[in-house]
Amino acid sequence: MSLVINKRYDKLNKVWDVELIGEVDIYTATDLKGEFTKMLDEKKESIKLNAEKLEYIDSTGLGVLIGVLKKLKEGEKDIIILNIKPSIKKLLHITGLDKIFIIEG
Repeated sequence: MSLVINKRYDKLNKVWDVELIGEVDIYTATDLKGEFTKMLDEKKESIKLNAEKLEYIDSTGLGVLIGVLKKLKEGEKDIIILNIKPSIKKLLHITGLDKIFIIEG
């Protein structure tokens, strides 16, 4: 499966709205990292990540998210993950990453 990345900057709330559809794995993580890099070069703001249609994420994808979060934390910004599937929520819990990302819903 592939990955679709829908993004837009919400000027009112000063946050990036990002929707991930599909899978983030070794094959698609580079694309995700590239999109995040472009976004943060444009505006270094928090990211609201809608994971409702994210079917799968592997360690490569988690590494991308951690790298982006490190850059955001320099400016006291966050990654907020919304609408996460139970299997991915469990993965974040097992790895302890549920403590560094803000998880809602």
